[in-house]
Amino acid sequence: MLPKEELVEQAYFFKTLLERIRQAMPIQDVLASIEEEILATTNLPKAIAFLRSELQSQGGFAKAMERLGHYFTPFQTFVIKQAEDERGKFDLRTGLEILRRDVEYRASIPSKQGVFLYQFESLCRNRMHYDAGLGSMAADPIFDQAWRNWILTVRRQVGLVELADLIYVRSEHYRRDNQQDATSKPVLFGEKEGRIALANRKKDPLLLFAALQRQLGYPEVPRPRPVDQSHEKIDQMSRRIERIEGRMKLLEEEARGGIEIERFFSAPEQPPPGGEM
Repeated sequence: MLPKEELVEQAYFFKTLLERIRQAMPIQDVLASIEEEILATTNLPKAIAFLRSELQSQGGFAKAMERLGHYFTPFQTFVIKQAEDERGKFDLRTGLEILRRDVEYRASIPSKQGVFLYQFESLCRNRMHYDAGLGSMAADPIFDQAWRNWILTVRRQVGLVELADLIYVRSEHYRRDNQQDATSKPVLFGEKEGRIALANRKKDPLLLFAALQRQLGYPEVPRPRPVDQSHEKIDQMSRRIERIEGRMKLLEEEARGGIEIERFFSAPEQPPPGGEM
């Protein structure tokens, strides 16, 4: 687990990187400028310098984050790797916003329940790979061995068993109502999480996440933003109008007596004075 100082600077890094990417600034230039802004007493400037060098040589920085596993969490690396996958539709800007909120929550007073629910909802909303995603979550240093075992169980049962049921049976609410259950599995969720999970059985999992966020203050996952294509459409319309105007001019010239074809041909180039170069 990183100290709060590192987490605060990481949140600033992801936030600033996202803002400047939206301004169409080159990522290499952005990384160079942010490296100077980050607090020098942290290890983040060294990490950014390594990311920048790998970006220049590899064209991405997911592999660099993977090599810095002692600094970036496996889930952070997984999100960036999904964003850099050319075959997928996951956008880097959404990924950076997910990481910013994740780090901001860790820098406050995080709970294992909140981190799990936030990361799992991020997988659901953005349709990322559950198998690799849950594997990266299980390797997060915030979770102890009991949580890792349960997350790997969720990975095996996702799609077969509802998440609400998986949460309910490992909650204090279930244990209180089923004292005769002799299971020795540790309780991972509290009374309130269990009640909310029980109330959201056989419903859309997103409703479960929303209820937990409202009632318990867990962080909200950013919604994928549609790409603004208005500028591209304006450019396309401008080019079409220019072509139409050109055709209309040709029709007007033909109606007046003919088209001067000579103006479409350029004069032959003259050799520079003083002979051949």
